[in-house]
Amino acid sequence: MAARSLGLNEYQTLASRSDRTRDKGNGFDLPVLGLVGEVGSLLSEVKKRQRDTAAIIGYEQTVLEELGDTLWYLAIIANHADIKLASLVSDGSGTDLPFSALQPQHSLPLNTPSAQFEKTLLRLAAVTGELAAAVDGSHGDKVLLQMRLSNVLQHLVQAANEAEIILDAAARANLEKTEDRWPQERVYPELFDGAFPADEQLPRTLHIDIYEREASNDKRYVLQSCNGLFIGDRLTDNIMEPDDYRFHDVFHYAYAAVLGWSPVTRALLKRKRKSKIRVDEGEDGARAVLIEEGVATYVFGIAKDFDFFANQKPGDLSLTLLKNVRQFVRGYEVHASPLWLWEDAILQGNHAFRYLREKRRGRVQVDVEKRSLSIEELPQ
Repeated sequence: MAARSLGLNEYQTLASRSDRTRDKGNGFDLPVLGLVGEVGSLLSEVKKRQRDTAAIIGYEQTVLEELGDTLWYLAIIANHADIKLASLVSDGSGTDLPFSALQPQHSLPLNTPSAQFEKTLLRLAAVTGELAAAVDGSHGDKVLLQMRLSNVLQHLVQAANEAEIILDAAARANLEKTEDRWPQERVYPELFDGAFPADEQLPRTLHIDIYEREASNDKRYVLQSCNGLFIGDRLTDNIMEPDDYRFHDVFHYAYAAVLGWSPVTRALLKRKRKSKIRVDEGEDGARAVLIEEGVATYVFGIAKDFDFFANQKPGDLSLTLLKNVRQFVRGYEVHASPLWLWEDAILQGNHAFRYLREKRRGRVQVDVEKRSLSIEELPQ
C-alpha cells in the first residue's frame, strides 16, 4: 500500500518545530537569506555535475536534499507571515493540500541535469530574488508577500518535475534530517556493546587522570593513568607549532562516554569485543582506530578556529561539520548515531579540552549510562 501523501500545511507545522531563525536576525531576514542560499546551492550542484560528470557522487540524493531545504525555508517564511503553505496553491480557504496534488507521481534516476532544468532553476533564482526584494521593502505587505511566495513554490514544483524528484519525498527527507539534528525529544540509542560480556564492554564509569610533564630537553608531554595504571603513550603535539593536541585523548573519552563508541578507548583499556571475530576486526580493529583518529583530528582543526567551541551550545554546531563527521564513519556501527548525539560528544570533549589547556592537568570522569563526560581538578 502506498504511503499517504504529506499535506503542505502538515509539513509546514512539522518543519516549524525546527525553526531557529525566530530567535536570531530581524524578522524574515534569516529565512529569506537561507532560501536564496539553497537555490544558489542547487544551481551550484547542477554546474558541478555538468563540469565533472564522473566525479559527482550521489547527485540525485543531493538534489533531493537541496529541494527539501528550499521547501523548508519557503514554509518557514510563510509561517512567519501567518500564511498557510497550502494557500499558495489553493483558493485560500485554509484547507490542506497533499504534495501528491502538485506534481505527477513518478521518480526516475537523475543522472545528468537537462538544459531545461537549469533554465528553471535560473528562473527560480530570479523569483527568489524578487521575494527577497519584496520582503526587504515591505514587511507588512502580506498580499505581495503571498504572491511572491506562490511564485517561488510554482517554480520549485516545476524544478522538481524536471529533476524527476517527488516533493513529498523531499519534504519527508527534510523532516528526517531536521529531527536527526534538532530532535523534539532526545532519546538515547542502545549502547553498541550492551549484549557483550561485561569484560568486553566499555566501562560504564571510570576516571582518567591526565597531566603534563616536562622532559629534560624542555619538551612537554602528557601522561594518563586509570586506576593508578599508566595507559597509552607519552603524547606530544607532533606539529611544528605547538597547539596542545597532546591532550586530544579527551576527545576519544568523550566519544566513549556520549556515543558509547571509541575503538581508541577500547584499545587503551583492552576492552575489544573478541568474542565475535567480525566485530573485533571490523568495529574494534586498526582501521576503526585510524578512522576515529581522523575524526578527532578533523574536528580539532575546525575547533581551533572557534576557540574550541567555547561559546557553542547544543544545537549551535555547523550541520555541515556534523554531516562530514558522520561521513568519516560510514560503514561502522556509530554511523547510526544521530547528529545531535555527535554534537553532544564534540561539545563535551572540547569543554574538557579547554579545561586541560588552561589547567594543564585534570581528572576526567566518564559516565556511559548518563552519556556524560566531565572534568575536575586533579589532586596534587
